[in-house]
Amino acid sequence: MSLDISRIRKQFPALDRPAIFFDGPGGTQICQQSLDRMTAYLVDCNANHEGAFATSAASDAVLDEAHQAMADFYNAASPEEIVFGNNMTTLTLHLSRSISRMWEAGDEIVVTRLDHDANVTPWLLAAEDRGTDVRWVGFDVEDGTLNLDELERALERKPKFLAVGYASNALGTINPIKKIIKMAHEVGTMVYVDAVQYAPHGVIDVQDLDADFLVSSPYKYFGPHSGVLYGKKHLLEEMDAYKVRPASNALPSKYETGTQNHEGIAGVLGAIEYFEWIGNEFGSEYDFPKGDYSERTLTLKKAMTAIGAYEQELNKALLATLDSVPGLVLYGPSDPDKANERVATFSFRLGDLHPRKVAELLGERDIYVWDGHYYAINVTERLGLEESGGMVRVGATHYNTIEEIRKLGEALKEIV
Repeated sequence: MSLDISRIRKQFPALDRPAIFFDGPGGTQICQQSLDRMTAYLVDCNANHEGAFATSAASDAVLDEAHQAMADFYNAASPEEIVFGNNMTTLTLHLSRSISRMWEAGDEIVVTRLDHDANVTPWLLAAEDRGTDVRWVGFDVEDGTLNLDELERALERKPKFLAVGYASNALGTINPIKKIIKMAHEVGTMVYVDAVQYAPHGVIDVQDLDADFLVSSPYKYFGPHSGVLYGKKHLLEEMDAYKVRPASNALPSKYETGTQNHEGIAGVLGAIEYFEWIGNEFGSEYDFPKGDYSERTLTLKKAMTAIGAYEQELNKALLATLDSVPGLVLYGPSDPDKANERVATFSFRLGDLHPRKVAELLGERDIYVWDGHYYAINVTERLGLEESGGMVRVGATHYNTIEEIRKLGEALKEIV
């Protein structure tokens, strides 16, 4: 059963306006289930942690449920492996201090030029503090794919650590992340995966990937502004956390410093419940071995598979539409036969027009897109576009439609 987009869109109050939201890579619109969870939390159980009274106990129950929900979304072995924070960037900066304590002067780490800077600069700063050397892996400017030969050569030196993205937030490229993790583990290299751009579009299974750490931001998948980190339990236990003295050493509290954004965490739970709804309503045709997953994990896998199948239609429609616009230069993967190797995130230049001007002209037509470098500054620098304004970025999610893509194409041709 394909997605019923009219029913999908009714789950998003913000879509009830004359606007086309192609700004999803910077943050999606929030679903009603997430809003309901946040409101209910603030009205019914707004309290701090571990109090000896009813609202505190109810608050803790919601937070526990949210940790379990995210464990099911990632297919983590335990909710103890789930750490909430403000966003991916803040969590990564926080964890970089703990992880880098395992490095010594003269060790090497590896970062890539395809990544969002939140999965680059935290590690550069940590390496500087520890006297650790940094090796860079580039990408092919023609098709936007990570240079695996360079990565292999970097791994031959047995670095301590590799930071890599699941999908590029600038070019849409999906990296072969399971293969990359296997390559790294074969030489004893720890891997930290930025899954922010991938999470709205496909199934994440940290146990199947054998990821050491993986992080995403739920405001990119229909929830509130928040970040959620997965870490292997033994690593989280072994590492030293930067926290205040009275804070618990138990997981995950060890890394959730200070009072968390409780209503935001409740909203993340609502976003996962929205995915459950999709899995129950539209995922019946997708089958997974039931014995290997919890009931909710199985439902979430079906949901994300259904979403991914629909988004392949959007992918191909966007490729065809952008290809039809005179003077438009697309960066990154552009082969329609390999649409499954990218998410529906596209960056381009339109003739001699400054990307900001294009975004403004589209905005005047109620089509919302991003421009600039979107913090993937190594990408725009490598493409030689940073000094001239970067690129225009269009990103589709499963609440977008083929008709919206058609209107985008018409608008771009008008602008040309």
